[in-house]
Amino acid sequence: MQELDYPFDAELILKKKKSIRKELLKDSDDFLEKRIAILGGSTTYEVKNILELFLLHYRIKPSFYESEYNRYYEDGVFPNFQLEQFAPDFIYIHTSNRNIVLFPEVSDTRQMVDEKLDATVDKFRRLWEQLENKFHCPLIQNNFEPPFYRILGNRDVTDYRGRVNFIARLNKTFADYADAHENFYIHDINYEASVYGLERWSDPFYWDMYKYAMCVPAIPYTSFQVANIIKALVGKNKKALNLDLDNTLWGGIIGDDGVENIEIGQETSLGQAYLEFQAYVKELKNLGVLLTVNSKNDIETAVKGFERPDSLLRREDFVSFKANWEPKGKNLLDTAKDLTLLPESFVFVDDNPAEREMVRKMVPGAAVPELDSVEHYINILDRSGYFEVVNLSEDDFNRNEMYQANERRRKAQETYTDYTEYLESLEMHGTIKGFEPVYYSRITQLTNKSNQFNLTTHRYSQSEIEEASLDSLRITLYGKLEDKFGDNGVVSVVIGKRVEDILHIDLWLMSCRVLKRDMEFAMMDELVKKCKETGICEIWGYYYPTAKNGMVKDFYAVQGFDKVSEDENGNTVWKYTIPEYYEKRNKVISINERN
Repeated sequence: MQELDYPFDAELILKKKKSIRKELLKDSDDFLEKRIAILGGSTTYEVKNILELFLLHYRIKPSFYESEYNRYYEDGVFPNFQLEQFAPDFIYIHTSNRNIVLFPEVSDTRQMVDEKLDATVDKFRRLWEQLENKFHCPLIQNNFEPPFYRILGNRDVTDYRGRVNFIARLNKTFADYADAHENFYIHDINYEASVYGLERWSDPFYWDMYKYAMCVPAIPYTSFQVANIIKALVGKNKKALNLDLDNTLWGGIIGDDGVENIEIGQETSLGQAYLEFQAYVKELKNLGVLLTVNSKNDIETAVKGFERPDSLLRREDFVSFKANWEPKGKNLLDTAKDLTLLPESFVFVDDNPAEREMVRKMVPGAAVPELDSVEHYINILDRSGYFEVVNLSEDDFNRNEMYQANERRRKAQETYTDYTEYLESLEMHGTIKGFEPVYYSRITQLTNKSNQFNLTTHRYSQSEIEEASLDSLRITLYGKLEDKFGDNGVVSVVIGKRVEDILHIDLWLMSCRVLKRDMEFAMMDELVKKCKETGICEIWGYYYPTAKNGMVKDFYAVQGFDKVSEDENGNTVWKYTIPEYYEKRNKVISINERN
């Protein structure tokens, strides 16, 4: 729904929230349902209402527990049957500088201020630890916005008695805690308030009248940012930029103006703006965002723009390069197919409003931000939260190289007529082992991002992955794959729970970038081996169809399972009786030979 795409009209959202909600709920077939507890240090009613809209927009259907006004600490620390029964998937602690009780006073000594800081941090730390121990789910905690007045003027930021200084120190301790705890996330209202405008954000009228921590018109912005954290944690981030070239990555039309006359570089103000945007795009690539080109141009002409010495981006930065005269919607769909990604994984960036509208119609689900002048491209993309970062793994940094290696594999495949010979030529080596702490973050990412090759689409938090790893009644496996073209990293995950001598598969997924490489057979071989070692005689598998995972409908049949049942919704149950003599299915990947 375009009304909820950034930049949005916050007051329109507040005014039309009921009709927007009704419209969003019309098509609720593929919603992901999540339970969210909001523990508030101020009034949170409208925050909850608008948060629901943004989550529905991301195809997440929330149910809420909402604490009473300013009962965030009591609800989290003391016994709370209602919250425990609710069993939240996420806990959002909505506090602000209004909840700081022990502010410094001008007469305080440095030691007294330090003690106030420690007491404030200790209170929150007790809350976080209690919630973590009880619920083992992600915690989202507001940091603190600056005070709306400075009693010491400019000295407030440097003097240990200043409130600005005190809040900055508090925010640093919160950040340090987040850095040391992987299931703890900061919602940065400090930055948010500065972007919105602190004077409007902290208007005392809304606190005095309604006990809202920020002005009501700012609520859609804060709810939007919390929604971005949640959608990133459940794997609904975008994965790729689909970029136009002319007047998007450089000024001018390269086919008409010539490569020497396009605007890029330090010589003009317009060229500097495009250069800055290229630098931003390059930073996204370094985070693991895939860069692709979608341009109406001859490819020979288009490539020349990246050969200029003042272009920061180079041809090799892009994992797909489509410069032709096809409709851009078709190009985007073809790119998604080439990269084995869902079309909705893309953000289409084009200065031309007609092209944007055409892609919106041809590729529903893809993000198509509204752009104006190049000076605002970064702000619009950055504040839209398409690529909200909640965790960073080694695979993120290497993702572009992994997809470029896949393109080399595709070209190598074209030289073979026998597919088995092609697979053998890749010289593949795999590592399949039980979950290890070094890969917890990546495994969690996969469970929340993988939609196509995912038989049950169950989602796991990192704490749940850790629990599964330590559970003696579970078999957990991760699979890594590398070949002569490069390392694909962790690409497959299996979690099964033992009940007597039967293993029930709760999760089986694989990254689509290693499709048809026999990794699924290697995982089956190792799973059977683990089962036999622990006296398991049968493996039961489950397939729950979604709008995206139809490709694995017959996965268990291919693995040799027998179908036990199928209901009216297409949910199927499969059984595999482990034979005394099991013949390995994987013939082309050497497993664990390098470890």
